[in-house]
Amino acid sequence: MENLDVMVLRTLLKWRQSGKRALLATVVRTWGSSPRPVGSIMALCEDGAVVGSVSGGCIEDDLIYRHTQAYAQENYIPSGAPGFVKYGITADEAHRFGLPCGGTLELLLEYDPDAARLASLVSDLEAGRLVQRTVRLSDGAVTLQPSVAPEALIVSDAELVNTFGPEYRMLLIGAGQLTEYLATMALFNGFAVTVCDPREEYRGAWSVAGVQVLSDMPDDVVLAFKPDRRSCVVALTHDPKLDDLALLEALKTDAFYVGAIGSRRNNEARKQRMIEHFEQTEKSLTHLRGPIGIYIGSKTPPEIAVSVMAEILAVKNGVVLPRDMAVGHAKNDRAVPANDPGVLVCSVPARR
Repeated sequence: MENLDVMVLRTLLKWRQSGKRALLATVVRTWGSSPRPVGSIMALCEDGAVVGSVSGGCIEDDLIYRHTQAYAQENYIPSGAPGFVKYGITADEAHRFGLPCGGTLELLLEYDPDAARLASLVSDLEAGRLVQRTVRLSDGAVTLQPSVAPEALIVSDAELVNTFGPEYRMLLIGAGQLTEYLATMALFNGFAVTVCDPREEYRGAWSVAGVQVLSDMPDDVVLAFKPDRRSCVVALTHDPKLDDLALLEALKTDAFYVGAIGSRRNNEARKQRMIEHFEQTEKSLTHLRGPIGIYIGSKTPPEIAVSVMAEILAVKNGVVLPRDMAVGHAKNDRAVPANDPGVLVCSVPARR
């Protein structure tokens, strides 16, 4: 599956290019608990079709009713300047719209977004560029400009500023069974997945659709992949000849997550190799994660994939994990339980 924002914007673009009226809803403020974070978007077509989400479904239902059924005899998707709407202001409304107790959210509704601006935005996102989209609230005029880093949504009396990014990307080194499970989970979490394995016997058994599979040496693939802040690199082969150089290249980039499978002992051995043979230091290896995964008692490949995917999502979402409180993530192994996921990972031998 592709990035949800890109999917919403691309679908909205198709509706507008075909002459259909539509609106774009953005969560701009929340109070208390809310089902979707600020910046979440959805699009609604005049025929009632919806893509994206701003709640658990009840608010979407209300928007559909208001703009496709209740005013079917009128101009049910208004024209002109954007407007704000709040949901969940009272306890009764919170219950009606399925919001958590005390939850309130505010949406900005943009009517008939300009197709040309949408096309430019979608094109930039498909090209892997980060884009800041500014909406002038007085008339809905949109300006686009490049952004160097993701930014939180900003709304004022005059404008809405929201930063959109391309898909998150995942590069997996090794095409074994664990990789298939992890790649599947990454796809339905919106990552574009690339798998690299020069070993033909592994590539030949690959069975997950929607994944780019490469046969070049992993360190060359990392260089060509050009990991950025929306990228992660995970080594899963247990083979130093394939993993080590690729990891070293990945550590030079802005990838938000770089990690390798293996027990604590194997990960310490990997660090020592890098220090002794590749002029690395403890400091330069600070961001190398391992053993990878959150401890959930995982023992099978699919369970281990769940633990690894959970850790990647936690890091992506800025969650500080207990093991990250130790300097260098897994550097202080004595702070990690004896039955941490790295030990369990080693119970699953590499396919040969």
